[in-house]
This record gives sequence, C-alpha cells and structure tokens, in this order.
Amino acid sequence: MNRNTPRQTLPRAQILAERTFSTLERFLHTEAVSGIVLLLAAAIALVWANSPAASSYHALWHTPVLIGLGSQVFSQSLHFWINDALMAVFFLVVGMEIRREMHEGALASLRLAALPLAAALGGVLVPALIYVALNTEPTQLRGWAVPTATDIAFAVGVLALLGRAIPGNVRVLLLALAIIDDIVAVLIIAVFYSGGLDFSGLLVAGLGVLMVLGLQRIGVGSAWAYVVPGAVLWLGLLQTGVHPTLVGVVLGLMTPVLPSRMREQPLDAVSRALDELNARANSAPHELAGPLRLLRRAQRELMPPVTRVQMALHPWVAFGVMPLFALANAGVTFDGVDLSQGAAQAVTVGVVLALVLGKPLGVIGASWLAVRLGWCRLPPGVNWPGVCLVGLLAGIGFTMSIFIATLAFDEANLLNAAKLGVLLASLVAAVLGLAWGFWQARHARRSAPLA
Repeated sequence: MNRNTPRQTLPRAQILAERTFSTLERFLHTEAVSGIVLLLAAAIALVWANSPAASSYHALWHTPVLIGLGSQVFSQSLHFWINDALMAVFFLVVGMEIRREMHEGALASLRLAALPLAAALGGVLVPALIYVALNTEPTQLRGWAVPTATDIAFAVGVLALLGRAIPGNVRVLLLALAIIDDIVAVLIIAVFYSGGLDFSGLLVAGLGVLMVLGLQRIGVGSAWAYVVPGAVLWLGLLQTGVHPTLVGVVLGLMTPVLPSRMREQPLDAVSRALDELNARANSAPHELAGPLRLLRRAQRELMPPVTRVQMALHPWVAFGVMPLFALANAGVTFDGVDLSQGAAQAVTVGVVLALVLGKPLGVIGASWLAVRLGWCRLPPGVNWPGVCLVGLLAGIGFTMSIFIATLAFDEANLLNAAKLGVLLASLVAAVLGLAWGFWQARHARRSAPLA
C-alpha cells in the first residue's frame, strides 16, 4: 500500500482548510495586526464604558471568580485574575525576550547595547521629570512612572505599518529600547509599587525557584511541567507583597537559551526516529510508541526553550492576554473623570506631555549625547531622522503605562485621569510616528538615485 498519498487526491475541503490555517498562522505572527487588535480592544472598552450599558462593563470585571480545593477557596474579581495572574504570561514573554536579547541580540554586549541603553534611560528620565514638574502633590507624585514605559507590541506594530521603506536596524533599535524600557519598568514595579514585604512568602517563592531549577537539572523540557512551579512562585510573590506578575519575568530570565542535552544531536535523533518508523511501518501500533516519543523530543529540542516557548505563547499573548487587559483597563468613563479638579487635570496633562514630548526629547537627546561623547555610534542604515522616528514611537505607552497606573493610584478619579492621559498620548504618538515615518520614506524615495 502506498503510504504517500498524493496531495491532489486529498478532499478539496481539506486542502482549503490547510491553506486557511496556514494563512491564519502567518496572520497571527504579523506584528502590525497585533497592534491593530490591541487598539480595537481599547476602542471597544471606551465605547462600552461610555454607552448606556456602562454598568454591565464595570459589573463584568468585578465578577468574583473562585478557585478552590475542598474547604480552601481563593476568591478574587475577574479584574484581579486578568491584571495579577494573566498578565504574568505577558511578563513571561517579556522576560524571555530580555533573556534572548541578552544572549545573542541587541543586548548581548555593552557595545551593542550602548545606544539603546542611553536612549532608553533618556526616555525614562525626561518623561518622569516632566510629570514630576507638573505634579507636586504626594498623591499625584505616585504616578511619576506611568509615562516612562513603551508598549512593545503597539510601537513595533505601528512601525510595521510603514513597510520595508524603514531600515531593519531602526526596528532593532526600537525593539531594544522597548525591552530596556520594560526592564526599567519591572524594576520600578518591584521597588516602588510593591507593598510592605512579608518575608515568609520568600520561602514559598524560593520553593518555586528550586522546583524550576530541579526540573531543568533533570532535563525536563516540556513547558507544561513548569506550570505548577510557576504557580508556587506566583503564590509566594503574592504573599511576599511583590507584584505577582513579576513571576513571569523571573521564569523568563530562567528559561534556557540552549537546547537540553541529548545523547545525540537533535537532527541525528530525528533521522534515527524516522528510520525506525520506516522499518516498523507494518508493525503493531504500540511498537511505534518508542520512535514517536524520540521524534517528539528531538523535534522539541531543535530550538532552544527560550525561542520555542516564546513563539508558542506569542499568539496567545498578542491576541488574547493583551487585548483582554486593554478591554478590562482602557474603559475610562468620561463622566467619571472630573478634570475640573486640579489634581486630575495635572495628572492627565502630565502624562500626555511626558509621553508625547518627553519620550522623543529623552530618546533623541540621550542618543545624540552618547554618540557625541563617543560612547557609541548609529547602527548601519540608521540616521538621525530614524532615531527621531524611534523617539516618537517610544511615546506609545499603552499596556505597561496603564498597568503602572493601576498600581500607582487608588483614587478612581486620578486613575481614570492617568488612563485617559495614556490613551490620548499613545494615540497622538502613533499618529505623529506614522506621519513622520511616511514623510521619511517618501523623502528617501525621492532622494534615491534612478537605476
């Protein structure tokens, strides 16, 4: 019997399904699409929160969700599970991105990281100073870190809309800057926005870390095996008072950048498994279990865990976690923002000016100073208009900025004012970035010599 069924003999419905799923897979890994989905989720939240059905919007996120075993029940609102638990998956991807870039990317050496490091630090300090200059009261000062963050998905997604006219190294610079921004944001959350530390939780968190290290030591490569240790670490950080989403960063930084050791090279194991399957083609099904198990493990170890897990999680984070976070947090009720109060007005204006003006000024100014002092130089293909584009897009705070705002403000009016400022600033920064990018691309085409 011929086991290689010709493609043309497959049912038409199956062929169409294969093409559809292949197109869908490419679609889910397109950065511009994830940025658009994130924007749509925020728009839906805004419309819903300001519609006649606004009460249902707020009631939904306050719905209690219970997790329990026997008499032990843990009950929290749906909003808590999204912001404090589901966002840990987002931070896991961030942590793995940082780990990968530190191993072989833009952060692999001080020479490579000097320019994005200087740009990111400038993009953190200048917006913070602008915000602090406009908000001097203690309750308002707690939001100083809101305009310091850059949204990776949204910023890179907007850049992708500009197409191939923008040099690839501009994208690398923006990505490296956003990653360093995230590192700074994580440190800020850990230091400034975590409650009083309960050191008893460190024992539980330490147990989770030991479980992860133990599994890695014995060569367990399945990501599912690390769910329980991750949950233990999450509970430990929650008990400690450190924001529990940081468990994602911890696990991301612990994810190996090299494949697990095997007795033979993964490609050799794949070849041997296929040879065994061919040799046992007419054997009983249970006799195929051994080579199939070897094939699955070898296939898994062809890529390092930090890359494999990140690729697997990307669609879930980009099209699930982040839009759900935006839907739950971007629903600012305009009636609930009283900008006539000086404090709320100052928070909104401070966030907008810090992101729209402070980010570009900080990024461009720090980059110019670092190059001028000879600490680094512009990458090939990146000119100063390209650095300006990176600075403008860095003003898109969105996900991380809104997240920090939820930690910074307890008063509803100030929280809504900060969220409104983030939404307005991110929209303005995206429009300015697109306008500058299209102008830059058009100018480059006009200046290009005719072939």
